[in-house]
Amino acid sequence: MKLLISYSIISAVAILFYSSSFWSQLTSLLHQTPLASFLSTTQNPSNGPSRRASSNSTSFFGLPLVPPTFFAPNKPRNMTVPRAIRQAFLAIEQSEGAGARVRRSIGTPKLRNFSPFLMLDHFSVAPGAGFPDHPHRGQETITYLLNGAVDHEDFAGNAGTIEAGDLQFMTAGRGIMHAEMPRQNPDGSANVGMQLWVDLPEKLKTCEPRYRDLRAAEIPTIKVDDGNVTIKIISGQSHGTDSVQELAYTPVWIFDITIAPGGKVTQPLPVGWNAFAYTLAGSTAFGVGKDQTTVGQYHNVVFEQKGDSVSAEVAKEANENGQFILVAGLPLDQKVVQYGPFVLNTQEEVYQAMLDYQSHQNGFERAKGWQSEIGKSMVH
Repeated sequence: MKLLISYSIISAVAILFYSSSFWSQLTSLLHQTPLASFLSTTQNPSNGPSRRASSNSTSFFGLPLVPPTFFAPNKPRNMTVPRAIRQAFLAIEQSEGAGARVRRSIGTPKLRNFSPFLMLDHFSVAPGAGFPDHPHRGQETITYLLNGAVDHEDFAGNAGTIEAGDLQFMTAGRGIMHAEMPRQNPDGSANVGMQLWVDLPEKLKTCEPRYRDLRAAEIPTIKVDDGNVTIKIISGQSHGTDSVQELAYTPVWIFDITIAPGGKVTQPLPVGWNAFAYTLAGSTAFGVGKDQTTVGQYHNVVFEQKGDSVSAEVAKEANENGQFILVAGLPLDQKVVQYGPFVLNTQEEVYQAMLDYQSHQNGFERAKGWQSEIGKSMVH
């Protein structure tokens, strides 16, 4: 039961590791128990086929990545208001599916109702595991691979591979069915990465599905603080350098930041956006003055909305670099009703999504009889 209500892609498809009839089992379960008892609801969370490489499959209909109000005309660039820390907590590692280990921090009792973010997983998938054919509707997923390689295939004929340092931005829109299968690495090591689920604005939940693979070579990388700080600008703007545009429909800024001992950085963020940092390595001090807090590896650091920047530094006496992913997103003033991989705004829309998937209609027409090539090895 717990698997069915999880916010994670891994949980949403875990039963598929053991059976190829996940959705028929789910349908049977719905006949026994009211769907409303499983729905996750949040009110106004403001706080064999032909194969082609994954790419933009539709025109871009997203909101502006850099808000028009980001640059106040009369405010000096070097005068920022650092954000205070709301909370910081360790992401506990847990087992998911067959062979996957996950540190989940967003979408847990520790951190929910954090619009536009629905779920954050730091995953490690051993050889032989994977995420076979499964649907989505109403959200975006952003996958950042840190080690290894992951193959992707969907019912529209898109297929491709992301490798270490690459990202995939997937907009589910009105409906998609796909598979994500980690490669078998020559040295037998696990495939490691981050996956973030982002809510879509209500008016975009019925858009056509879309993919954008962002290669490591496309990501601008800058050095600041006399070379002590390295910033990969995945999405957004940092120190006068812009990222690649038209990635996610919901505006999200993402930075991979590494700070050497003795280094410090202040990263401006849009006012009013929700923001967090996830620590990948070392110990990093966030905040300034009496509000400064040092945080170790595998923690989620949630910042207050008040303020327009995040400050971080690593102590001179530290024996290793600090590395973290800094993320900020535009809060969406809308109700969230989630049931596994379906994220809509009302219970009726979730019922309709289930019916559409089972009946192969309203965006799921191509799901009928479709089976990914890469997912066949996981079907028992």
